[in-house]
Amino acid sequence: MPVERMPISPEVLTWARERLGYSQEALAAKRKDFRKVAEWERGKSRPTYRQLEKLAKDLWLPVAVFFLPEPPDWPPIEETFRTLGSEQFDEVPPSIRKLLYKARAFQVGLSELNDGRNPPRAQIIRDIKLDIDEELSIAAKRARNYIGISLERQLNWNSAEEALKHWRSALFKVGVTVFKDAFKTDDYSGFSLYDDEFPIIYVNNSNAKTRQIFTLFHELAHLLFHTSGVDSDSAFLNPLPEEYSRIEMRCNAFAGVFLVPDEAFDRILIRDEDPVTEAARLSAMFCVSREVILRKILDRQFISSPEYRKTVATWRSETRPASTGGGNYFRTQIAYLGEEYIELAFRRLEENVIDEEELADYLAVAPKNLDRLEDLVFGTRS
Repeated sequence: MPVERMPISPEVLTWARERLGYSQEALAAKRKDFRKVAEWERGKSRPTYRQLEKLAKDLWLPVAVFFLPEPPDWPPIEETFRTLGSEQFDEVPPSIRKLLYKARAFQVGLSELNDGRNPPRAQIIRDIKLDIDEELSIAAKRARNYIGISLERQLNWNSAEEALKHWRSALFKVGVTVFKDAFKTDDYSGFSLYDDEFPIIYVNNSNAKTRQIFTLFHELAHLLFHTSGVDSDSAFLNPLPEEYSRIEMRCNAFAGVFLVPDEAFDRILIRDEDPVTEAARLSAMFCVSREVILRKILDRQFISSPEYRKTVATWRSETRPASTGGGNYFRTQIAYLGEEYIELAFRRLEENVIDEEELADYLAVAPKNLDRLEDLVFGTRS
């Protein structure tokens, strides 16, 4: 009996592939089921339904989209990235683009679950906007006061893990939702998607907790500049235009002065102590990386540039990404989605606003996993 082939639109398939930045060759090499993708795009042959399901999953689209007569008129996600030109966005790999669209889906989910209105009365991106020439120490102090986490409270946290949890929760209370995922690349630490009502930050869970914390506030700065951002640790082949490069530097500087205010740093720093020893001591105190502290020591000329570069290079060579394999699937999903978002979705189920199938879609989990996820989040099972 012949296998049924799906009458998909070749034009839509091409659009879907290019949307995530795949070449035909790269997509064909991703799975053996995709070896004939070039023929599908020319209309010379068609995929089976099983192959189409895999295409839809890997290209982050509903199966139904591939049956449209032409590509949908959806605004390109890159339009919100004011600090990335088209040449730089073209360099963003498919794995990160897929996460961008996954993040956009969560952003839409937030809007739908909240009837289009972000619940917190305090909305930081509405009430604070950064200016490119603004004194960052003043801006950071204003943002810290708005978020409501004093330096004294920060210094009482016992670990970077505890700090990350508190910072994430505090941002949620001022209208910024944080999601996490394993980016499967060391070159990207996170990104943000700007929206007037539902701005979100997406963090690479594979990075050290201190790096994740820095990424939170680098991306918060992007949102306060009213633009989306991508935090890449590697230089783009096509250099950023001067204006965009300046915003990136300002976002880095904002994160540094927000997490480690200069006045407090100068008061606590022991100037005649070994810089590397001080970096270790103060990084634990502020729950930031040693590199953040050593950079501040360099700015004050208590360490030479060659010694700074050598020390940072040594630290980076010693750093290993956090393991993303194994572990508890459900606790991983809670870490990725955040308890606040999960609680919101389950609450809408209880209110009969959505059904279980829609709940599974909003949480991006299989329906069979909902009960166990609910038990863990709401504490009914240890």
